[in-house]
Amino acid sequence: MQTIQIPYNRDHLDLHVAEENLKAVLLQREWKETTSLSETELVLNALRNPVGTLSLSDLSRNKRRVVVVTSDHTRAMPSKLTLPLLLSEIRRGNPDAEITILIATGLHRATTEDEQRAMFGDEIVDHETIFVNDAFQPDNFVRVCGLPSGASFCVNRLVTECDLLIAEGFIEPHFFAGFSGGRKSILPGVCSEETVNENHSFQAIGSAYARTGVLSHNPIHEDMIFAARAVNLAFILNVAMDETKHVIAAFAGDMEQAHEAGVAVIRRLSSIEPVTGDIVITGNSGYPMDQNLYQASKSADTAEACAGEDGVIIVCAGCCDGMGGEHFTRLITSGTPEEIEQTLAKIPPKETIPEQWVPQIYARIMKKHPLILVSGLDHETVREANMIPADSPDEALALAYQMRGAQASVVVIPNGIAVFCNR
Repeated sequence: MQTIQIPYNRDHLDLHVAEENLKAVLLQREWKETTSLSETELVLNALRNPVGTLSLSDLSRNKRRVVVVTSDHTRAMPSKLTLPLLLSEIRRGNPDAEITILIATGLHRATTEDEQRAMFGDEIVDHETIFVNDAFQPDNFVRVCGLPSGASFCVNRLVTECDLLIAEGFIEPHFFAGFSGGRKSILPGVCSEETVNENHSFQAIGSAYARTGVLSHNPIHEDMIFAARAVNLAFILNVAMDETKHVIAAFAGDMEQAHEAGVAVIRRLSSIEPVTGDIVITGNSGYPMDQNLYQASKSADTAEACAGEDGVIIVCAGCCDGMGGEHFTRLITSGTPEEIEQTLAKIPPKETIPEQWVPQIYARIMKKHPLILVSGLDHETVREANMIPADSPDEALALAYQMRGAQASVVVIPNGIAVFCNR
């Protein structure tokens, strides 16, 4: 019997699998680059040696209004480490810069002050100017242009009114944008509800290129990169992290070149060959990534690539913040997976419902695979979402064995966000 730890909420759950059933445990590759640099030194070294552009201190000279876009409470961005270094570099070049920190929420709920203090630290919350993007307040946005998809690009007016636009983020595989980071801070991060919705339309999400690890011909990525160029995102700081959420590499500079350098590293660490199992068990990286069922779709997408025909998928996600947004909750409980997909397929891009893309992805998966959910949600809510509830990974595995037989092969992907399968 092997014991495997699955990240869950702020800790982990233990899964026990018999040796004769366990086919593979799929993990992010170890970072083998040797360095004596600390996390702080890695970030500072990236800032002082940017890719494809001047240093941040040089860029900030004579720039009065500076906007720094950063991640919200649903992301594990180590802003307590990175943001003070970014601000210091800006002020090194321009001590009088008027800096605004803009929290990129996309369509998520607002980040609370307590969450901001946990993310940034008291010093920044107490002494810096911080705005939380609210995609549902039309007066906060201005139209910039049309996007390649035909969507209208409306962005937070702070972005268009500044003299220098900067973004920080982290790079990991993303289940329809290819990878996170870089351009994604702008779209969907600080865009209006309408722009985000149309970028995430049923047709875009349904594209064969809108997949984890795919950037070329990905219509969602193409809109995102166009939007970031249109508002002159001049400098980014992106980090790569290991399974323990420690910074192992940092990339700074030109929005495209620095992001490409980071993607190359993440691709090397995270891309794996799929191993097919009758049962696939995964986790959603723990808190904050597994704080609701909406976010947990990312690990389900990874598991799908390894689930054999009619294979059972088990997702472990704490869901301490519940289901997710109200639109997601309504849609995922509105019918069978087939009915959900049929309903969403009829919605034109310009009428896209907020958050409909996640029910679309869940429906695609659950049409083919039973999905057992280990979470903090009540069982009836889980059943309404077309999933099978379980209270522990071992209970979920026992249910899966009942479906697929005692000899069923088991593939475990402890952190389904950290890896993606080559397709």
